[in-house]
Amino acid sequence: MGRLRFYPVALLIVAAAIPIDVHAQASTDEIRAKELSNLRFGMFICWSFSTFSGEEWTRGVEDVSFFKATGCDTDQWCETAKAAEMNYILFLTKHHDGFCLWDTKTTEWKVTNSPLGIDVLAKLRASCDKYGLRLALYFSEGDWTWPEMKNPELKKAQLEELCTQYGPIEFFWMDHAQTDGGLDHQSTVEWVHRFQPGCFVGFNHGEPAGRLALRERGMPGPVGDPNASQYNKDGEANYDGYLVAEFTYPILPEHEGGAQWFYSLPQHDGLCHPPEKIFEDYVGAAKYGNLFSLDVGPDYAGRLRDIDVNTLEQVGNMVRDWKLNAARASGEGG
Repeated sequence: MGRLRFYPVALLIVAAAIPIDVHAQASTDEIRAKELSNLRFGMFICWSFSTFSGEEWTRGVEDVSFFKATGCDTDQWCETAKAAEMNYILFLTKHHDGFCLWDTKTTEWKVTNSPLGIDVLAKLRASCDKYGLRLALYFSEGDWTWPEMKNPELKKAQLEELCTQYGPIEFFWMDHAQTDGGLDHQSTVEWVHRFQPGCFVGFNHGEPAGRLALRERGMPGPVGDPNASQYNKDGEANYDGYLVAEFTYPILPEHEGGAQWFYSLPQHDGLCHPPEKIFEDYVGAAKYGNLFSLDVGPDYAGRLRDIDVNTLEQVGNMVRDWKLNAARASGEGG
């Protein structure tokens, strides 16, 4: 936790009394956007109720014991990411079912009340620090445990916990699939910045806000390219606030039965995108300054599948060769 980038409270109070320099803020945002672009490649980790249901969205769960993980190997996740030349972890903190993967005080519907009984996010934070990886967070804005999927004060309370208890967060990946939770997107950005001013916030669709364009199941492309996005085309075409774009898709190709973003089913343990496809999109991310978050789903034991580990090792080798060749070419060019 020694590298926190939080601003001291006293500094925030003084800053509030000083007129905002719009040009200085824009410059700060651009510097921060460049820092994020340089992260380039990361691992998106989806692990929750849907890991055990074999379905993408898991309704009807009545007890947290449904999350019956027998282990949680966050070191393996991070070691695999490091070998793949990834620079950050994007972790699912809460899906639409409202089950929290951190030790929240806002609800009893949380992982520390499950048979696993540990704060997964805290464990992951320690592993990220150990392996020199940054941390970003996925968060479902609304969830099925809230009336009409809206509870703005609870949304704010959960985001405050995530912003103040787990160190620096590089960006938030906000999922708008179940409404904005009763707090509009611009207000959500402002709330996050109250605790972590340098944290970028993106929304996969809905009201455009923030500096980060999210491309769920998207592809590489310049900021503002609607063709690179599936669900946020209007935002990319018409909103001028984006400074950097992120795209993500599952390492699992489409298949019949089972989930895709989460662990699927044991019979699909041999399915995986080829390393050549992943590497091609890495090169695309580098070309356009994008963030590329490749999704994997830990299994029932909280470990990545063997095929994912092997595939990502091959991707890492390709990336290292590509970097070496680029450095040599640059040297030859003088």
